[in-house]
Amino acid sequence: MKTIAIWGAAGSLGAAMVEYFHKQNFTVIGIARNPAKNPRLVELGIKTITCDATNQTQVKTAVDAIPADAWVVSTMGNFQADVYVDYIGHRYLINSLEKRNISRFLMITSLGCGDSWQYLSERSKSGFGAAVREKSLAESWLQSSRLDFTILRPGGLKDGSATGKGKLSQNVEEHGLINRSEVARLTHQLLNSSESIGQVYQCVDPTLRY
Repeated sequence: MKTIAIWGAAGSLGAAMVEYFHKQNFTVIGIARNPAKNPRLVELGIKTITCDATNQTQVKTAVDAIPADAWVVSTMGNFQADVYVDYIGHRYLINSLEKRNISRFLMITSLGCGDSWQYLSERSKSGFGAAVREKSLAESWLQSSRLDFTILRPGGLKDGSATGKGKLSQNVEEHGLINRSEVARLTHQLLNSSESIGQVYQCVDPTLRY
């Protein structure tokens, strides 16, 4: 049975990842600053690790508890956070994964990161641009690592079941919405594909409307 370690498992997107991969019969490890914020972790019998990703020692300890052949997914980050975990938390995580030789890693960021910054509206840049810039720094750190990485930038996130209609794209302007469960499905698809290693993708669901 394949093991997947999900960072940010107490957040909304992380919780959707936990539900999806549990249903796919993965051995799920949920990692979060406060796992109790997601009571489903206990209900599903998920192994949890408490970790403040801004604490380098805690990140190393958490990574040491992950099997070397595990897939690792990070949904860490919060646009409303007082202290952004997006860059420093991912920097600590990426460094620790490299030292443990845990290679397969998929990081969720958002539309507007990296080379898609040019497509972000001025209103969005003003409202949550600082967090997007932090995520962009994390992408750059990952892209210069030795990990077998994939980066996924979803559009606006909504609750709801996987639709099977999510669209992956690269190197084009993209706007739109997508359900968190659909992001989880696409994450599974990308992790299963060796062609996605070293690649950056965007995803939206064209069937959803604002």
